Amino acid sequence: MEEVTNSSFDFPGYLAKSKILVETALDASLGPERPEQLREAMRYSLLAGGKRLRPILCLAACELAGGDSKLALPTAVALEMIHTMSLIHDDLPAMDNDDLRRGRPTNHKVYGDAIAILAGDALLTRAFEMVSLRSPGVPPESLLKVVGELSLVAGAPGLVGGQVEDLECEGKEVDLETLEFIHLHKTGALLKACVTCGALIGGANKELLNALTTYANAIGLAFQIIDDILDVTASSDVLGKTAGKDLISDKTTYPKLLGLDESRRKADLLVQKAKSAIQPFDLKAAAPLLYLAEFITNRDR
Repeated sequence: MEEVTNSSFDFPGYLAKSKILVETALDASLGPERPEQLREAMRYSLLAGGKRLRPILCLAACELAGGDSKLALPTAVALEMIHTMSLIHDDLPAMDNDDLRRGRPTNHKVYGDAIAILAGDALLTRAFEMVSLRSPGVPPESLLKVVGELSLVAGAPGLVGGQVEDLECEGKEVDLETLEFIHLHKTGALLKACVTCGALIGGANKELLNALTTYANAIGLAFQIIDDILDVTASSDVLGKTAGKDLISDKTTYPKLLGLDESRRKADLLVQKAKSAIQPFDLKAAAPLLYLAEFITNRDR
């Protein structure tokens, strides 16, 4: 990766600029929902900050495919809405039962379980509105493919299936194959959709889509491995969520199965696999995705 890491690409600047673009679009995405409590609950979680890696991955994939990332911005917002929905629902007492998210009380702790569920539902359905009704300039056939991808990732083949398997495995002995199934669905599926949807809007050919699928699957698993490591090694203040929650819930994690050192090595290998998949393409255009892969394993929260 020497030819990329020694280049003049300003990754911190790219990340900061992209995050501002995404935050502005997110802020403008919610209209005058009624009742007001619903709007407040939606905004509370959607605008709570975070790294915004998922929408940025969408924009970067669109650029690598040769497209205009501005055309992918509504889809990037939609993907962050689906992600936010999954966090709201994941934190509920019937699920992971968490009190802290992104450094402040979880949605249900502020608005109650019922409003939290409905706010998540409203964000999920708004995501499809963003793609189908608020994406001017994108060919209808591309939008149809994006809607299909979002349908898969938000349902049983993606987030929901992964979450159910995760709940079913609490307190049980889980092998590596099952653990990877959980994370490829609960975490990896959305990351894959971010990259795929951006590439579809950018007009990617089959070769690039296949390479980006390999990239996304690898960074999806690497992302979750780092999450598991940080759950053991970082504090709640650093994470912005409850540290040690996996241990409390008796969940199988990568450090539990492999140990911290081997987990870190596996994450590093996955990042190398991700980078190798897209290196044959335009390295200048691929630079954001290459750096994002590294960023995933080097983050501290």
